[in-house]
Amino acid sequence: MDANNENSASPAAVYPHGKGYYMFLVGYLVLLSAFGSFVNDMYLPTLPEMTRFFHCSVSQVQLGLTMGMIGLGAGQVILGPLSDRYGRKPVLLVSMVVFMAGAVASVFSPTIHVFLLCRLVQGLGASGGYFLARTVPADIYGGRQLAKMMALIGAINGFAPASAPVVGGLVADSIHWQGIFWVLAAFALLLVVISFFFKESLPKSHRLTGSLMSAFKEYGPLLRNRPFMTHVLLKGSALGLLFAYTSSAPFIMQTIYGWSALHFGLFMGFNALFAAAGSIFALRFKILKNAAWIAGLIMMISITVEAIVLFCVHDFWAYEMSLLPMIFCMGMIFTVGNTLAMNEGRTNAGAASAIVGVGGYVFGATVAPLVGLGDIRCSTAIVFLVLGVTTLIFSYGSRRLPADLDNA
Repeated sequence: MDANNENSASPAAVYPHGKGYYMFLVGYLVLLSAFGSFVNDMYLPTLPEMTRFFHCSVSQVQLGLTMGMIGLGAGQVILGPLSDRYGRKPVLLVSMVVFMAGAVASVFSPTIHVFLLCRLVQGLGASGGYFLARTVPADIYGGRQLAKMMALIGAINGFAPASAPVVGGLVADSIHWQGIFWVLAAFALLLVVISFFFKESLPKSHRLTGSLMSAFKEYGPLLRNRPFMTHVLLKGSALGLLFAYTSSAPFIMQTIYGWSALHFGLFMGFNALFAAAGSIFALRFKILKNAAWIAGLIMMISITVEAIVLFCVHDFWAYEMSLLPMIFCMGMIFTVGNTLAMNEGRTNAGAASAIVGVGGYVFGATVAPLVGLGDIRCSTAIVFLVLGVTTLIFSYGSRRLPADLDNA
């Protein structure tokens, strides 16, 4: 492992629109990426409350996470090629309006089934901002500079999953779960307002031409690109592990160990900072794919310890301390997977970003309800172990690929 001291890029290459706009762009992309985290994480502290409100089972209310992820995945499949064809900004504005409609409607849901439908609409709308946070950097940068931008956004955005459950817990304590979706609608409106200062990152000369359907043909070459798909699946399996953790933690921390919604939010916030630290630490590897292999090995050890704790120990602090190295390693893998996949697919960045996003949500939507089956501690341990092995396999596959940022 070697620290990367590469500093050869010219100021014009690093700040094509000036340093001030660069700082605005980082902040804006952080908000876009954070929005996806808030859509899923902010109402996590209210899941036990919602099971009582809708008179439904744990697995049924966890389907709200699944429906949101299905919407996030499907929305990216549709919007990715559209953004390659029509530009990033129009796609963002339309998607935010769709989200606001779904968020407001969910407040008035009379049954869990109506709420789940609203969550699907929310996911479709939120997908625009979520995948553009990966797409816009790939429009502007490549190679190691792209890695730095991705890691910086990922590290700062570590405060999104850190703050979302805390804010959700505070809102839930005062105005219950419905208030959370009013706050999310206001967040989307804020993004619409800020977007007027965003400079379109895909000029007309670089957009796809021809019929609308031809834009969707870009998926074929990307799906056949082995290095690209290896890193899509690497990032996806790690994201599945994150969703297994976030969908089980409210019930383990609150229902089993008796912590309040606010305490749960504080623990989740503290843990998320380890993911942010891992995102930055990955850049210390000169060959970026090696960071994923090291992270995969350490994460597998951590998951094995966590599974033993969940099966046999039944102690909150053992559960919490075993999570921290796992979450740190997830942050490392997110930086590697995002950067190397988008570096491979940056010619059609919208479609590439959509595949990266869908890969993660296929894993996430599958595991979210599985951790609620039977004894949640045992089912969570099993899901953790399966995803840990899967992530290690793809990190090994990445390690065997000859290309990396500096020679791709």
